[in-house]
Amino acid sequence: MTSVPAGDDRQYVVLQTVLREKMWSAGSGNLTELEDVLNDQAARGYRLHTITTASSGSSGFGGGDRIQATMVFEKVT
Repeated sequence: MTSVPAGDDRQYVVLQTVLREKMWSAGSGNLTELEDVLNDQAARGYRLHTITTASSGSSGFGGGDRIQATMVFEKVT
């Protein structure tokens, strides 16, 4: 996950992150990553405008569901 560089003057920013289910328990294993992205963009003067998710399962070692979150941030004026 990357964030918008400092000094960038875009009106909207679109970012994606993948939330992974914990291997041995319920819930996401990386919600703090999502929280960090939200707080980072807020500190840069953006607010969350829209978020969409798409889910998929994983059949490999470690398995678990994955949720891809696409977030649209809008510059606060």
